Amino acid sequence: MPRMTTAEATVATLIAHSLDTMYCLPGIHNDHLFDALFNAQDKIRTIWARHEQGAAYMALGAELATGKPQAYTVVPGPGMLNTSAALLNAYSMNAQVLAIIGQIPARDIGRGFGHLHELRDQSGILQRLADHHAHIKAPHEAAGMVANAFAAMRSGRPGPAALECAIDVWGKPGETRAIPQPIDTATPVDDDAILAAAKALGAAKRPMIICGGGAQDASAEVTALSKMLQAPVLGYRRGRGVLDSRNPLSITVPLAHELWAETDVVLAVGTRMHMQLSMWGADRSMTIIRVDADPDEPDRYQRANIALVGQTVPQLRALIDALPAHNTKRASRHDDMTQRQAKWRSTLTSKLAPQAAFIEAIRAELPEDGIFVDEVTQIGFVSRLLLPVYKPRTFISPGFQDNLGWGFATALGVQDARRDVPVVSISGDGGFLYTANEMATAMRHRIPLVSIVFADGAFGNVRRIQEEQYGNRLIASDLHNPDFVKFAESFGAAAERVRTPEELRGALKRGFARRDGPTLIEVPVGPMPSPWEFIMRGRVRK
Repeated sequence: MPRMTTAEATVATLIAHSLDTMYCLPGIHNDHLFDALFNAQDKIRTIWARHEQGAAYMALGAELATGKPQAYTVVPGPGMLNTSAALLNAYSMNAQVLAIIGQIPARDIGRGFGHLHELRDQSGILQRLADHHAHIKAPHEAAGMVANAFAAMRSGRPGPAALECAIDVWGKPGETRAIPQPIDTATPVDDDAILAAAKALGAAKRPMIICGGGAQDASAEVTALSKMLQAPVLGYRRGRGVLDSRNPLSITVPLAHELWAETDVVLAVGTRMHMQLSMWGADRSMTIIRVDADPDEPDRYQRANIALVGQTVPQLRALIDALPAHNTKRASRHDDMTQRQAKWRSTLTSKLAPQAAFIEAIRAELPEDGIFVDEVTQIGFVSRLLLPVYKPRTFISPGFQDNLGWGFATALGVQDARRDVPVVSISGDGGFLYTANEMATAMRHRIPLVSIVFADGAFGNVRRIQEEQYGNRLIASDLHNPDFVKFAESFGAAAERVRTPEELRGALKRGFARRDGPTLIEVPVGPMPSPWEFIMRGRVRK
């Protein structure tokens, strides 16, 4: 076998598993690793951020946009901790993100000597943030551990993995070789469970399909089942775009909640069903069929009537094959759903008019395959209800962590991984400044992201709650902002300020046409109406 250092074996195996980008922030603990990356520049790009959280969020965004594993690397201790929120998001969103983390000298780990960046039980922290963790201790272990990390990320419920390597191990040479990616084997299908699901769905009078992030790669299958069953399909955050919004059967939360009372069979695909089971309710007259890669998920809230455990696409394909023999002939729901959709759209656009107008402007300029990156902001909340989404992986939302400030850096990763399509990031003035420093990264690597900052001078959601529920006792919610246009221009980015939806359309048109670097659009706004009555819906089943 050839002789390689631990770092060289790691990089070679990353490349053998089709990884073509490393998001990173360098430092002394990983110098040998970066030297190996330098020698492999023809096969793997290095994108360096200005803060470790930026590197990790970019890797997360790239994974969410492509569905393919991504990686980042940072130094231990404070460097690793700076990535913890992004790694937590990856865990919560079942994203295949590989964290490669440096360590202090191997012989001193756990001894408390006070080495640079030493962190007590760093491994223990990583084990709680990632599905898989390993510590590379010798060159001959590196390739196998990298390969095992990739296998773990895609096995069962997808999720992140973490590898550690000490400063004095990266450069050690030894006889080793890269381990290529194995050929995927067919996912087993439980024929009895498929038959039971086909019979239940086939006999249903008012079926509904609920999609989460685990359905993003099963759009064709969900679309086929929806047509066969005349079943509406709900996607809230992570499930949006699985069924084209132009299809009258593609619904969002308010209409889904209305239909929940009359639904008799539910097909839940790659979703925790948290909203439905914890808030809307599910009684004995409702049959719940769960499709999930995690065998523990179908029984987490309450036992599913039928569980199809395994990768989503094979399970749904088997169900499509079995369903015709048991499926009841149903009348088209096209006209009924079109009318209900129009009613709710009229209600939402009337009561949430400021947000709706800006969302309409964004959708008018964003191409069908363009990608929208959601943030914790007033426009973001309403986008989950009103933004039409036409294709999978074109609505990137933070899922149940829903953490403020994730959006801009994550969107940079989305745009970097999908330079073939326009990407728009929306943020409030509060969230944007979490990672606004990464404008330097966007300029350095010529990432053509278009970012919209809706600036109301406050943590808007917090302030409204204080106004409405706490007698207008305002605390810690007002903000002092920079001039965002001048801020972006100081990096060399294109920037402009607009005030109306019509002006926003023109600015977006110009931004999407510019493909050699980032664009920032500031939109000063005032207080906006609350969307929560349409999202936090009450119980309709016992």
